[in-house]
Amino acid sequence: MRLLFIPGSGGGKEEWLYQTRYFSNSEAIVFPGHPEGSPCSSVEEYVSWLRGYIRRQQYRDVVLAGHSLGGAIAQLYGLEFDDGLRGLILIGTGARLRVLPALLAKLSRLINDPAGWREYIETLSDGIAEDIRQQVIESRVRIGPEVTLNDFLCCDRFDIMDWVHQLDCPTLVTCGREDTLTPVKYAHYLTDRISGAREVIVAGARHWVQLERPDEVNRAIADFLSRLD
Repeated sequence: MRLLFIPGSGGGKEEWLYQTRYFSNSEAIVFPGHPEGSPCSSVEEYVSWLRGYIRRQQYRDVVLAGHSLGGAIAQLYGLEFDDGLRGLILIGTGARLRVLPALLAKLSRLINDPAGWREYIETLSDGIAEDIRQQVIESRVRIGPEVTLNDFLCCDRFDIMDWVHQLDCPTLVTCGREDTLTPVKYAHYLTDRISGAREVIVAGARHWVQLERPDEVNRAIADFLSRLD
């Protein structure tokens, strides 16, 4: 079994350090443009890129674990390419991911404001443990506001609310109880509509639940994977 972790908007592999250190035979995906190359312009394009990557690596029995935008990519992958897919882990995500216009406008302004961008990222990451917080900050600073804005626009156009119920593979849904970007009701919607889905809500965590409460998230993932075996 191969466990692939998919980052959220503007995210890199550093955002899965607690998970890739814990789970053997796991890998954090680095998408084009993050920071090398050009990013994909839609969730569909990210899915296509990921499909090609999995086939080039000749991975079998794949479990996709996606956070936020990564969760959107995982869901659409499951709907389009279920062959060889053992399970889905959907973290801080939803079947629709509309983004506040004010946030999109702020990211647009930060494209030409490097100091403001760093300050923004530092504020967002204040709940992350200090042992990896700086790595996450530097990764997001390198990836930059333009790519992050691109990814948020991909999220804003994503909407599979009317056909997410067609997902037909084992699924774990988890979310931080204090998440305001993808609130708990998003997790409930997924759990209610994906047959057999299991749900874990993590107390005291916000949007980056896998970084804020890694032990709880890792236990939930490990339990889910044990049931697949």
